[in-house]
Amino acid sequence: MKKLKLYLDTSVIGYLDEKTSPKEMSETLALWQKIKDGKYDVIVSRITLDEINDIKNIKKINILLSYLSEITFNIIEFNDEVLRIAELVKNSGLLVSDKHRNDRFHIGFAIVSGANVLVSMNFRHLTNVRTIESVRGITISEGYGYIEIMPPIMLIEGVE
Repeated sequence: MKKLKLYLDTSVIGYLDEKTSPKEMSETLALWQKIKDGKYDVIVSRITLDEINDIKNIKKINILLSYLSEITFNIIEFNDEVLRIAELVKNSGLLVSDKHRNDRFHIGFAIVSGANVLVSMNFRHLTNVRTIESVRGITISEGYGYIEIMPPIMLIEGVE
């Protein structure tokens, strides 16, 4: 069976070291182990790396970069198609505020990279029915493949 291609947004990587949310951290670490075991192909974007490096706590940055060094991943850079998809997201009435610009970019990167799943712990802006339905509409109307948006728990089996 072909491996799923996962696009990881910044929130997922952040939850690898989120001791204030032990359940979510545990679920994310379980997904990370599956990634390390080669169960999934992984994509991260330039915006994900930039957001990690913009964290105010240098210790946290180093921890997250250390986790990233444990896995193999491809980096997708900004390009015209990512920007176009992000603009389509905004024009659809979704994530229209400037403060949601990076969320629109995450969607654009995930779609353009050909990811099967955009993995996110951002329930307010990405992992919710409204966003999932809007992204589905964009991928259909623009001729892209089907993409799911889901949290790590949906990609691991046997987690209690």
